[in-house]
Amino acid sequence: MAQVTLMSVTERARVWRLLAQAAWQSLLRWMHGGPLFRWRLFSSTPARLIIAPQDLRTADGTNAADIYAGRFLFAGQLVETSGQSPFEVPAPSADWARALHGFGWLRHLKAAETVVARQNARALVDDWIRSCGYWQDTAWEQQVVARRVLAWLSQSPLILEGCDREFYRRFLRSLARQVRYLRRTMNETPDGVPRLQAAIAVAAATVSMSGQGRFVRQSLRRLDQELARQILADGGHISRNPAALLDILVDLLPVRQALTVQGMPASATVMQAIDRMMPMIRFFRHGDGTFAHFNGMGATPVDLVATILAYDDARGGPPGNAPHSGYQRVTCGDTLMLMDTGVPPEPALSLTAHAGCLSFEMSSRRNRIVVNCGVSNSERGAWRSVSRATAAHSTATIDDTSSARFLPENRFGGWLGAPILTGPTSVPVEREEGPSGVRIVASHNGYQDNLRLIHERDITLSQDGSVLDGIDRFRPTARTSRDHEFAIRFHLHPAIKASSIRSGTGILLVAPDGEAWEFTAPGCEMGIEESIYLSDSSGHRRCEQIVLYGRLTHRREAAWQFCRTAAGRATRRRVSDTASSELDL
Repeated sequence: MAQVTLMSVTERARVWRLLAQAAWQSLLRWMHGGPLFRWRLFSSTPARLIIAPQDLRTADGTNAADIYAGRFLFAGQLVETSGQSPFEVPAPSADWARALHGFGWLRHLKAAETVVARQNARALVDDWIRSCGYWQDTAWEQQVVARRVLAWLSQSPLILEGCDREFYRRFLRSLARQVRYLRRTMNETPDGVPRLQAAIAVAAATVSMSGQGRFVRQSLRRLDQELARQILADGGHISRNPAALLDILVDLLPVRQALTVQGMPASATVMQAIDRMMPMIRFFRHGDGTFAHFNGMGATPVDLVATILAYDDARGGPPGNAPHSGYQRVTCGDTLMLMDTGVPPEPALSLTAHAGCLSFEMSSRRNRIVVNCGVSNSERGAWRSVSRATAAHSTATIDDTSSARFLPENRFGGWLGAPILTGPTSVPVEREEGPSGVRIVASHNGYQDNLRLIHERDITLSQDGSVLDGIDRFRPTARTSRDHEFAIRFHLHPAIKASSIRSGTGILLVAPDGEAWEFTAPGCEMGIEESIYLSDSSGHRRCEQIVLYGRLTHRREAAWQFCRTAAGRATRRRVSDTASSELDL
């Protein structure tokens, strides 16, 4: 009981520290960007825009008709304005409002390539300037301002073509005001990707607008500082979220291009950060092009990934070991295994982090077999806590608890979000590569403080990729009379069909192309249960999971194996032979 009390005191102290930091940042943000900033008259307005950075995100011109008709679909929620301004209708959610005020949807109007779309874009921008140009709570969140600045810059040809001089001046005045706001409140912007995107937006604006000479060097220096701090030596991001790399590169690459066009070569820091991140994009990809679902990664924007990789000049292969980011990648034959072997990021950066230490994903060619549940692109609030729990990952839980503890999202009015308060602090990793295959042994102490247990996972992928052997061990670090129950979960991709074989001693896994794997776990209580896959681009999908149960009084380790079956190889050869015959015909 003493340990539980000590633990809650530790967590309480961390919460109060986070509250103090948040209050101080809020005060500074009010001082730097509050009423005095909003109503201050700024005399200097850029005379013109010199360049429009490219928007690398995919656009769909068919969405322009919906926007013209007043139908705005963001964050999985549709709002019909019925002739009202979209900036005056009640927002169904904060995510919807942020998407609206971020103006990323302008690219769909540009893709329509019509006079009506151009006029509609200009009218909506002018409407925002008049109604929200000085203040609106959601519209002036720093990360929203950064997104809007980048969108306005990249879509400025669409907005400004054929406009009158008065609108041109009004547009530049509002853009300059937003850039000044970002510059003044940069240090109070939430840490991680939002702060880096704010630095990218300011750099892009100073390069793109005339008369910014005195700010160019300052903004590029700040961008270098954030890149050096946030991009780790192995190319990962300090938040450990694979999606962060996409969010950063899709905005950073156009800035590099804009600098080149302006005759200002990008700094060594920018170039090195890009060169480090590109191999990590390949690091997280499965054979079908989708990313592994770790620490906040949702559905993979495959088209965006392909666009980003087209800018990779070095074409470097993915590393096998990413020790700074806390991940391992093993490729043998046709089989790929990715494993989370890192500690959670610091609380301020852990709002999207998961309690998935030692979880793994496995794929064979284009078949994803073992996955994590991922995160939902819609209804994030309802599914957020579910997706972050250890049980939503292909790893072990003890006594149905997570290996990390989160601050409940509704505490303190949601002011702090739901950061990780406590979790693994030590994850030693050993990697051995030899003629028999690649072996990874890792452990974490996430259950040490409250259960006095260490979870160790020992995984070996054979050289030809046909066998994945695993052992999960639970090592007590102190004597206790308590009994503990463990559950080892292997979430299966929705395309995988699982069926029990050999009187329940094995499970056959069959992929859509006929490839088959057999799962065994001698001596363990084993079953197939329902699960849910949250990261599909079309929405939530039902799937299955294999679960091994046991009690530590009976056994302290569980061995399991995935083995590609001969039937699966034969089926795949038949499919290949059939395809070859069709090509011959």
